[in-house]
Order: sequence, then structure tokens, then C-alpha cells
Amino acid sequence: MKKKMLALVMSCVMVVAAGCGSSAGKTDESKADAEQATSTETAAETETEAEPASDASGKVWKIATDTSFKPFEYTDDSGNFVGIDMDILDAVAKDQGFAYEVQVLGWDASIAACQAGQADGMIAGASITDERKESGWIFSDGYYDANQSMAVETSSDITGFDGLNGKSVAVKTGTMSASYAESLSEEYGFTVTYFEDSPTMYQAVVGGQVAATFDDTPIMAANIKDTGIAMKIVDGTGNEPAAYGFAIFNADNQELVDMFNKGLANIKANGTYDEIIKKYLGE
Repeated sequence: MKKKMLALVMSCVMVVAAGCGSSAGKTDESKADAEQATSTETAAETETEAEPASDASGKVWKIATDTSFKPFEYTDDSGNFVGIDMDILDAVAKDQGFAYEVQVLGWDASIAACQAGQADGMIAGASITDERKESGWIFSDGYYDANQSMAVETSSDITGFDGLNGKSVAVKTGTMSASYAESLSEEYGFTVTYFEDSPTMYQAVVGGQVAATFDDTPIMAANIKDTGIAMKIVDGTGNEPAAYGFAIFNADNQELVDMFNKGLANIKANGTYDEIIKKYLGE
């Protein structure tokens, strides 16, 4: 009897153990399957985001741009990278049927990337000048005319260049506004301090680290209007306007400039260009 009872107990233990092992095995297997599925889905999503669709030729043009040059390129309140340059580039690409990938690098880094062949072209509110053409820039047709001027902190009593004697002004490295300030510095007795982006030099003006800043007039006007930053543009300090252009640094990419020019002409003709300008500037 005891032997029968012992056999029965051992049988029950073996059944329970087998059942537990089976349950654990299925749980681990299900978990592994779920993790694998999740990993596969995540990889697929990442691949989709990282690789924009190419055009019929399979070419995806790499376009470099600045990080913040409002209203031409900047990050909006929703975290989207937007602006006049971005909308014009998108409209031109759709019109001409080419694929592109935007690289948000900053002004200096965008130039360097194009010169090194790491980017194919650049759109970043770049003024078309003979000096730049001579140094290797190859420009498209102009897509927006802008000039440069001076701005000071709201309560400043500086009313012109004469008030800059012995003071320092802020400029963004390698820009037309920097060249403009440099051309006036000796005559009016001020020094030039260089910054990598417009928002940082604006803060230097507001914080009193510099007496004024030189920058593209529409950029400063947009920032003052939209952000309420405590600056004002000084009347009578603007230079002659120059056109912004899309640029390449390698003649082998002339096809990209040609497409940009054709697309720009088409979006101006069909009204898309005017809609973009009105969207950001109300013009």
C-alpha cells in the first residue's frame, strides 16, 4: 500500500513539474518572439526614417543648411525644421522630380561639407557675391533679395555707426554681415567679435557683451517680431541688397543647380513662391 501511495505521489510530482516546465518554456519563447518582432519593427522604422526615397535614377542629393537663420531655416515650436529655404527647396524638388536629404550642420560646417564632397549643395540664405564666386562658390539664380544692417539693444542710445567708436559689435563668421561690419570697423573705430549663429550673437547684444550686431535685415526683423527679443534695427544702416542663392562647390553637380533654376522659375510662375514668402514674411 505504501509503495502504491509513494508511486502515486511521485507520478503527481512529475506531472506538475512537467507542466511547469512547459509553461515556462512557452513564456520564454513568447517573450523571445515578441522581443524579436519589436526589434524587427524598430529596425524597419529606423531604416525608413534614415533613407529617403530616391528619384528614378536612384540619386539622393545631400543638401546642407544652417541650424538657425529664421525665417529661412529654423526649428519651430513643434520641433520641425522649417523656413523659407526649406519650403523653396521642397517645392523645387517636387517640381523637378529629384530626391534630397537635408543635413542641418550650421553655416561654417555646411560650407566645409560641400567643399569636402560630403554634401552636394547648400541652401542657407547665402548672398551671391563676386568674391564668393571667385573662391569657388557656384550659385543658382537668386531667390530672395536681402541686405544687411545694424541692430542694438532696445534702450541703447546708439543711432548710427558714429556711436560705435571704441566698442565691439557681433557678427556671424563668414557672412555678408561680417564683411559689411569689417568694411566699416576702421572708419568708425570699433572691433568685431565673431559668433557661430545669429541667436547667440543676439543674446550678446541684449546681455551687453557687445554694443551692436550686424546681420541680414529680414532675419533680425523676423526675430524681433516673433520672439520679442529686446533689440531694434537702427535706421539708415543698411547696405545695398544682394540676392540669396542655392550653391554648389563642385562643377560636377551643375545638374543640381540647373534643376534648381528650372524649378525656381516654375514655382514663381505658378504662384507657389509667393505663397511661401507670404507664409513666413507676410509680403
